[in-house]
Amino acid sequence: MIPRQKRGIFFDMTSHELYPYFKNSTGISIDTRTVENGNLFFALKGDNFDGNLYADKALAAGASYAVIDDSNKLGPNCILVEDCLKSLQDLARYHRESLGKGIKIFGLTGSNGKTTTKELIYEILKTQFKVKATIGNLNNHIGVPLTLLRFQEEDEIGIVEMGANHQKEIEFLCSICKPDIGYITNFGKAHLEGFGGIEGVIKGKRELYTFLKENKGLVLLNNDDPIQKRESLGIQNILFGKQNTEQLDYLIEENEDIELNNPYVSLKLKGEKIQSNLTGQYNFNNISAAIAIGLFLKISEENIKAALESYKPSNNRSQIENTKRNQLIIDAYNANPSSMEGAILNLLALKAEEKWMILGDMFELGDYEAEEHKKVVLLAAKQNFEKLIFVGEAFSKCEMKLENQITFKTTDNLLHFLEEEKPKGKTILIKGSRGMKLERCIPLL
Repeated sequence: MIPRQKRGIFFDMTSHELYPYFKNSTGISIDTRTVENGNLFFALKGDNFDGNLYADKALAAGASYAVIDDSNKLGPNCILVEDCLKSLQDLARYHRESLGKGIKIFGLTGSNGKTTTKELIYEILKTQFKVKATIGNLNNHIGVPLTLLRFQEEDEIGIVEMGANHQKEIEFLCSICKPDIGYITNFGKAHLEGFGGIEGVIKGKRELYTFLKENKGLVLLNNDDPIQKRESLGIQNILFGKQNTEQLDYLIEENEDIELNNPYVSLKLKGEKIQSNLTGQYNFNNISAAIAIGLFLKISEENIKAALESYKPSNNRSQIENTKRNQLIIDAYNANPSSMEGAILNLLALKAEEKWMILGDMFELGDYEAEEHKKVVLLAAKQNFEKLIFVGEAFSKCEMKLENQITFKTTDNLLHFLEEEKPKGKTILIKGSRGMKLERCIPLL
């Protein structure tokens, strides 16, 4: 079917018709600030912007064509569709189907540790395969299509991170990326507002299992997680864990010979020690999952060890930074009740004398907000930390007033305090939801 066109303007293209324009492009762009010569520009809309208004700018910057959904903005080299976002998603789905069995897609989701696990798996697999993976945390209804459209025929494995804050979202993302192998890091207390409680979280995340079961896929399964085992019944699995059983495919052991004052996670694979650069024992499962999928895909143990030991976290995730005055445990990219508990207990386990916590509000908890913030305060109060600093409106509503507790309503208030206090010789945990922007306090520590 020939696309309908008039004066260089194309109308009502299907994914099949649009695909040659994508294949002849240099990639997809949704932002005129980063558009490259030969890109196919999609004029997406958001709450505070309309990409249709920038189609001309994208073309002037070098885009080959602009896909728009506003007929009032038609011009040469514009492709008019009914809905730009749907067109992007449909194009990604069509591209995935075109790649076929030539590429294996590994899909992962979970309440905590998705991005870290994705990066660890990528570091291991790239030692022996041509691999592409989700960049950063582009894991939603826009990010997943953009990720898929980066995969090419020569790629052997694609790693797709999938995030969700409500049910049916993972189901939809699976319909686009069609994973062959899947992993759920855990079922924790995240996005409780959208999911409607922990049972809603489980129901939403297990949509990945449903897809794999219906399409005869494989599930990477942590044998030490009873919820994973219960929800994945009937699906062929790759089983890993730290407790040796007959069913286990890969045993990854905790390293009991941890050096004094070593804040990083270490483990043992077939008796060989692997020393990571990640803090927090909650990262043990993330590292173990990456090892298991590496072993399943016949990556050598030498390459696995080298990849894990050379990986350094970034973007304020499970990082340790030694400043001139203090040791910082930076985990300020995001937070939910499950990850907050893990971070507090990790600080407790560290061998340090003077420990501080700076904890920011957790978002998207809905009706559970007050209860979950109070639980965090109660947990922190039980530990022998020198100072407990809470930041945000939700923490400010918690009625507990402890001798070593300071509460600020805003991050700006916290910054003024740190400028005057100038703490020195402390081990300080920094943890909060992305919107709190607690990384702003790092230069003052």
